[in-house]
Amino acid sequence: MTGPCTAFLENKRIAHGTRGELATALRGREAGVLVFDDATGKVVDLDWRQTTEPAAQAVPPRKRGRPKLGVVPREVTLLPRHWDWLNQQPGGASQALRRLIDEARKADGGRAARRAAQERAYRFMSAIAGDFPHFEQASRLLFAGDAGGLAQIIAPWPADVRAYLASLLQASEGETP
Repeated sequence: MTGPCTAFLENKRIAHGTRGELATALRGREAGVLVFDDATGKVVDLDWRQTTEPAAQAVPPRKRGRPKLGVVPREVTLLPRHWDWLNQQPGGASQALRRLIDEARKADGGRAARRAAQERAYRFMSAIAGDFPHFEQASRLLFAGDAGGLAQIIAPWPADVRAYLASLLQASEGETP
């Protein structure tokens, strides 16, 4: 299942919903429609033949134990010295890893979330506003983190583009606008 998307036609927001919902709602009006994934800011292609959201494919339950060969997604491969250190920590390896991750997230101070929001906003901006006046200056202000300057320079841009851009910038990591 896909997350929410937003559709634009001639710089005007015309619809919001899942890919399946948008494909159904916009069928017959495909020409010139740009659809953006709200989580990434990327342009997405719709399957205009689709009438409903595809059913989620059944995932077999994970078996207990270690895989016989190779690395499996969502597993961590460490060297023996790392395992030795982790096993000496109070609460064991899992608790030590969780603690280290929490400390790193606190030390990050939201920089990763801000950078993700900037990247998401830039993907949208470059796709829809690449030929707008002052696009390059707006891009520089976006990555400089100058929200006031960005708002001022994009003021002449269409209202729906400005509003969606603002929502992409405000969304925290993992959220959608």
